[in-house]
Amino acid sequence: MNSTPVVPRKTLGIFSMLVACFALWGVLNNMTDNLVPAFQKIFTMDQSRAGLVQVAFYGAYAVLAIFASILIEEFSYRKGVLVGLGVYITGALMYIPACMMQSFDLYFIAIFVVASGCSLLETSCNPYVLSLGDEATSVRRLNFAQMFNPVGSILGILLAKELILAHLDPSTAEERAGMAADALKAIIDKELFWVCVPYVGLCAIAAAIWLFFLFGARRHEREGARLKLALAPRLSRTAVAMLCSLAPLVALYFIFPEMDKVAWILCGMLGPMAYVVFMPLYRSMLSALLKRPQYWCGVVAQFFYVGVQIAAWTWMNAYCQKEMGVEKATAAGYYLIAIIVFVACRWMTTALMKRFNPAAMMALFAVGAIASCAGVMYLPSKVLFTAFSMPFSANIICLVAMSGFMSLMFPTIYGIALRGLDERAVKLGAAGLIMAILGGAIVTPWMAGVIGDAQSAFTALVPAADATWDANLMASSQTLRASFAIPAICFAVVLAYALVFNKTNSNPKTANDRND
Repeated sequence: MNSTPVVPRKTLGIFSMLVACFALWGVLNNMTDNLVPAFQKIFTMDQSRAGLVQVAFYGAYAVLAIFASILIEEFSYRKGVLVGLGVYITGALMYIPACMMQSFDLYFIAIFVVASGCSLLETSCNPYVLSLGDEATSVRRLNFAQMFNPVGSILGILLAKELILAHLDPSTAEERAGMAADALKAIIDKELFWVCVPYVGLCAIAAAIWLFFLFGARRHEREGARLKLALAPRLSRTAVAMLCSLAPLVALYFIFPEMDKVAWILCGMLGPMAYVVFMPLYRSMLSALLKRPQYWCGVVAQFFYVGVQIAAWTWMNAYCQKEMGVEKATAAGYYLIAIIVFVACRWMTTALMKRFNPAAMMALFAVGAIASCAGVMYLPSKVLFTAFSMPFSANIICLVAMSGFMSLMFPTIYGIALRGLDERAVKLGAAGLIMAILGGAIVTPWMAGVIGDAQSAFTALVPAADATWDANLMASSQTLRASFAIPAICFAVVLAYALVFNKTNSNPKTANDRND
C-alpha cells in the first residue's frame, strides 16, 4: 500500500496558502460577473457598454498569460504568486478613486488590473501545487486544491448578491433621468461604495497571503536551481516581456481613447505574441505547437467554451429578471443555483471519467447544452413550481441545466490539447489556453449586441416571443431569447472538437481549473 502523503508535512503551510489563492480568484471571477447588471443600473448604460466589464476582466487574461509564463520560468512560482497578489491589491485599491469620481472608465482600468493579478496567480499556483510533493500524488494534490475554486465562486456570488446587488437603489432608469443632480449623485455614491466593499475588503486576505509568501514560504528545490542562473539576463528577459505586454495597451489607451475596447485588447495581444516570435527558444516552441492540430484546435474550442460560459452567466441575470419578473438580487439566486449544479456535475463527471472516454462524454454534454439553449429560446415562462422563494419555469430550468452541461468542458479541452506535448512546450502551450479566455471578452459583447438590438437578424429565430421593449433592462423577451443562439453556436464548436479528437486520451484532472 502506497503511504506517500498527498501533501508532505513540510509543505503543508505553503499548500494551504495556495488553496486560499484558488478560492480568492474563484471569488473574484464570479463576483465580477455580477458587476455587469450592477453597472448597467448604476450608470444607466446599455448591455454593450456594461459588458465592457468582461472585456476588461477576460481581456487581461489573454494579454498577460505569456508574461506570466515567462515570469515563473525566469524566476519562480513563489515570485509569480507574490507579483500576482501585489497586482490584485493594486487593482482593488483603484476601486476607491473610481468610486469617488463615479467613473466607469476608471473602473474599467481597475478591473483590468485586478484580472491581471488573477492571470498571474492562475499561471503560477497550479504548477506550484504540482511541485509540492511526490510526482505520484501530484494529480490528487492539484485536484484537492481545485476543489476550493468553486467554493470561492459560490462565495463570490453571495458577496455580490448581498453586498452589491442588494444595495442597488430600486429607482428605474426613467426615474433616475428625472432626478436632481445632487439626489442622483447621492444614490450612485452609496451604490458604488458597496461595489468597493468586497473588492477592497479582500485586500486584507490577499495581503496576509502575500506576507506569508514573502517571509514564510521556502523556495522549492526546482525553483532554487533556476535562481542559481545569472540574475541580469533573467531580469532583462522578464522586463522585455513585460514591456511587450503592457506598452501597446498603454499607448493605444491614451492615444486612441475612443478605440473599441475589444479591438484594444486584440491589438494589445500583438505585443506578447511578437515577443514569442522574436525569441528563438519560444519561437521553436510555438512552431511545434502549431504543427499539432490537437493543440491549436483545442485553443479555438477553449475560446468558444470560455466565451459561452462567461456570456451565458453574465446575461442570466437579465434573462431571469425579464422572464420571471424578479429583481436583480433575486435573479442572482438563479446564478447561485446554476453554479452549485455546475460544481456537482464537475465532481460527478470527474468520477465517471475513470470508466468513460472524456471526449465522448464532452460530446454528449455539448449536445445537451445545445438542447438547453433551444429550451431557453423556445420554452414558455409559465411557473411550474417555486423553490427557495424563486419561481421556476421550463425555460429557466434549461438555463440552469446549461451550467451542468458546461461542467466538464474546460478541463477536458485542456487535457486533450496538452496531451503528449514536449515538456519544454507545456508552459507556452498552457499560456495559449489561458489566452483563449479572451473568448469571455468577445462572446459577451457579441451576445450583448443581440440583446440590445430589436432589429437584430437573430430575432427572426424567435418570431413568437414578446417584442415589447423594456427601457429599464434595455431589452425585450424576444432579444434575450434570441441571444442564446450564440451559446448554441459556441457549444457546436466544442462538439466538433470532441468528435474530431474523441480517440485522444486526456486527463482532465491535471487541467488548470478556474471554475470553467
